[in-house]
Amino acid sequence: MAQNRTARQSRQTAETTVTVALDLDGTGAAKISTGIGFLDHMLELFARHGLIDLEVEAKGDLHVDMHHTTEDVAIVLGQAVREALGERRGITRYGVWHLPMDETLTRLVVDVSGRPFLVWKVDFPSATVGAMDTELFREWFQAFAMNAGITLHVETFYGVNSHHIAESCFKGLARCLRAAITIDPREADRIPSTKGSLAG
Repeated sequence: MAQNRTARQSRQTAETTVTVALDLDGTGAAKISTGIGFLDHMLELFARHGLIDLEVEAKGDLHVDMHHTTEDVAIVLGQAVREALGERRGITRYGVWHLPMDETLTRLVVDVSGRPFLVWKVDFPSATVGAMDTELFREWFQAFAMNAGITLHVETFYGVNSHHIAESCFKGLARCLRAAITIDPREADRIPSTKGSLAG
């Protein structure tokens, strides 16, 4: 039986209001508005290369800085991915992707395990990309992994352009996650774990 792998999640705090809607089995259509131009661009890439239909609407305290909005968008997106995956029946579960972006090469490895963890080995040669602090990228990936319930390893082997490094991470995550959440017909409706559960 085909699964309806869609979700809608919202979060409202004194710092941000975020709503995310997605379809894991989409075409890569994206409608993104976070108030942070570079983050919008990265989320559009994530949707397109992950073949995830994605809508993100976020309003945050950007007069303070971009931290709260960046992190909360990742929290809500992760929660939506987790909801859409449900019991994770039939998924491939693991994904590995090497993503070249001009002079940059980044490796992403994911286990859609229900056990959240992030290993982040990425260095940026500049403090900002556009107006966005590069230190926020780790915050985004951390919040996403924790709330999606995935184990995620990200390592950039080399690169000299911060834009390329960030883009390789987001595109690589999209491709890696796309592989991991693909339904494996040989799994049928089983949960790919000897425990019989990927709930964490």
